[in-house]
Amino acid sequence: MASNVGGTHRAGWEPRSAWATSWTAAAAVLMTFGGIMAIFQGIAAIAEDDVFVTTSNFTYAFSLTGWGWVHLILGALVLAAGLALFSGAVWARVTGVALAGLSMLANFVWLPYAPVWSIVLIVIDGFIIWALCSPRRETTPQT
Repeated sequence: MASNVGGTHRAGWEPRSAWATSWTAAAAVLMTFGGIMAIFQGIAAIAEDDVFVTTSNFTYAFSLTGWGWVHLILGALVLAAGLALFSGAVWARVTGVALAGLSMLANFVWLPYAPVWSIVLIVIDGFIIWALCSPRRETTPQT
């Protein structure tokens, strides 16, 4: 088979879909940004900053410090997965979907503490999952 040097088409293989590649890159950027913001959110919660309002009688009641550690660790994992997505590896996409789902759950139970930010991150995580799971034509053999 011919090589793909200089962007030429390899015999017997379809070119990568620019659409799928660009959505994966967008998901990688959003995951990187979301991971950094979750890290900052976790640090602020661990420091028990006055930014957050604590509520009583909330079903998913952790201490503010406990939620801070959850967001800090999850944010670091999301950041690492977002950076790994730039390589285009399939494992990074699978990990990205799983971590975006966990981030959605964490932000759902975080709603009473920061409602607007939680809703924004839930929507972004939904977009990330959609972008990483959307059908793509990636370098597959032609039949």
